[in-house]
Amino acid sequence: MSSSLIIQTDALTKVFGRGRRRKVAVNELNLHIEPHQVYGFLGVNGAGKTTTLRMILGLMRPTNGRAYVFGKDIQQHPSVLKRVGAMVEGATFYPYLSGWHNLMVVGRSMNGFDAKIAEQLLEQLGIANAKRVKFRAYSTGMKQRLGIVAALLHNPDLIILDEPTNGMDPAGIREMRHFIRELAHVHGKTVFLTSHLLSEVQATCDRLAIIHQGVLRREGTLDELLNQESVIEAEVSPIERAEAVLQANWRTERFSDNTLHIYATKENTPAIVYQLANENIDIFSIKPYQLSLEEYFLREVGIEV
Repeated sequence: MSSSLIIQTDALTKVFGRGRRRKVAVNELNLHIEPHQVYGFLGVNGAGKTTTLRMILGLMRPTNGRAYVFGKDIQQHPSVLKRVGAMVEGATFYPYLSGWHNLMVVGRSMNGFDAKIAEQLLEQLGIANAKRVKFRAYSTGMKQRLGIVAALLHNPDLIILDEPTNGMDPAGIREMRHFIRELAHVHGKTVFLTSHLLSEVQATCDRLAIIHQGVLRREGTLDELLNQESVIEAEVSPIERAEAVLQANWRTERFSDNTLHIYATKENTPAIVYQLANENIDIFSIKPYQLSLEEYFLREVGIEV
């Protein structure tokens, strides 16, 4: 256990049921979340994300292993949660109260309600004009924003957000991306988030982990994960002959009817062009190819792109 990490899990495991109904939801999960960064936690539905979040927050006891927050075992030191703000499984408030009165309830259940901080957060999240509206009249995106305001009321050092952009339009998603990055890189917070919007994760997160069927598949920075292999994309014809010519030296993968992905470095481009041209294969374009997070994620969880 490292005291420098904001969150660390040590072989964290959760098993539900027994016998034939036994299901391993999270299997010996080891996460390492450093300060002042946005950390993305990715997985398909049912991968074990929410179960992991609940164990980290002390809402669920692990079957085995430990979850440490600020270097403290969350089961033994629940008071450390005073430094944590969270929105997990959607924002839930009293439907018959206004957004403002719901925030008052949340604030008074912690260290007290600071109206000035609440006003500032409502302005930053773009819902100040709706603070007197009853929560039941909020759109899904507005509910998410109010949930984030509530999570930040007590100025936490760690913020855990489950699908923070759910229900937001493109402009709102962009604003939220900027807001979350500012929390980490301007205000020194650590943000741990889940999201199904992989393009947004790629634009927002500094580091991420992929969990699949309860098992950690990958953890690292975006550069580490997406640049593990160098790929050159070539639009050629006929593609069958191009594959036959190149396969002796490089692994290839057909990307479309006339486009090949060649697993080679940029420095190999002249040799590739020479071999193709020498066999009278037409080359319409050739360039380095950057794998997207979506493509990488789908490959890791076994879904064909």
